[in-house]
Amino acid sequence: MLKQVVTSFPLPVRAFPNRYLTLHTAPVGQAFRLRPFHVLVATGGGYAGYKKYEGYKLEQLEKKGIELPVKLASEWEVALYKSVPTRLLSRAWGRLNQVELPTWLRKPVYSLYIWTFGVNMKEAAVEDLHHYRNLSEFFRRKLKPQARPVCCVHSVISPSDGKILNFGQVKNCEVEQVKGVTYSLESFLGPRISTEDLRFSEVPPGNSFQQQLVTKEGNELYHCVIYLAPGDYHCFHSPTDWRVSHRRHFPGSLMSVNPGVARWIKELFCHNERVVLTGDWKHGFFSLTAVGATNVGSIRIYFDQDLHTNSPRYSKGSYNDFSFISNNNKEGIPMRKGEHLGEFNLGSTIVLIFEAPKDFKFHLKAGQKIRFGEALGSL
Repeated sequence: MLKQVVTSFPLPVRAFPNRYLTLHTAPVGQAFRLRPFHVLVATGGGYAGYKKYEGYKLEQLEKKGIELPVKLASEWEVALYKSVPTRLLSRAWGRLNQVELPTWLRKPVYSLYIWTFGVNMKEAAVEDLHHYRNLSEFFRRKLKPQARPVCCVHSVISPSDGKILNFGQVKNCEVEQVKGVTYSLESFLGPRISTEDLRFSEVPPGNSFQQQLVTKEGNELYHCVIYLAPGDYHCFHSPTDWRVSHRRHFPGSLMSVNPGVARWIKELFCHNERVVLTGDWKHGFFSLTAVGATNVGSIRIYFDQDLHTNSPRYSKGSYNDFSFISNNNKEGIPMRKGEHLGEFNLGSTIVLIFEAPKDFKFHLKAGQKIRFGEALGSL
């Protein structure tokens, strides 16, 4: 299989040992001749790369023990990418999506999108394309009730449709966004929230940030990263029974979270705008983070009316905290497994970070497609 992939390159592989990676991050046509930055700008954030990433089956090479070279972006490349006004462009895209389309134009426009991203409209609650007045309504289409049965056997389910990029134990305060490329746990979640809000046990101040999140002796910290493609169902749900105590909103960049870009930019998820929901479940700490991306400046949490993402009022580098625990509500927001939690206006990424006993097992394979309601793991 490696020979077949190699012979598809017009350039000698020995002379260009990193061509696997450039092909992976540059999604369009002969894009492997270009730096990833140029291609991402040209494709509106790299969404077109999703099918190319699937098509070349690079993860199959990894399964066969063939290590792919990892070439991370340099500081100037990241700075150049971040200088693109993706927040402004995403706000413009959001307004364009809300423009009502003439009835005669709806079917051709939506049909093109369905063909491009492989949308399965047979699962939609409303299959008639003329029903959706604008692109925003089409992106946020609801599914038929029976389309996504929720697993009752396993304790943690997938909160969304998508592709499993990575999962496993958190080690040394670092989390993998894709294999071999990590980000800081503390940078991602932000400074520790008060003990009162999250029911943290008191821990010595010298302990690491990771150790401070683990509230019960013998437990470990786990993570799972799910990438939502543009053709996926864009709502996300509660992955387990838990209580949400706190919301932290990080205004940030809106770079593409395409798997190829996640392999190229270290700490990509820490650069991007995101909404971190933290709380607790029966085994201790639990968090769900919705990560924004290019053209996905709008992240909505149904029970949080004060949340406004990709807003000009917020500057990069800050964060906005809100506690759901008050004198009148000491339990926070209770969420049942499978309950509607929020939505994106396009594809993006969900990151789960949670505490569980050491015998917690994931029922996953890296790179697999998963649907909302299917099992992620259990004890």
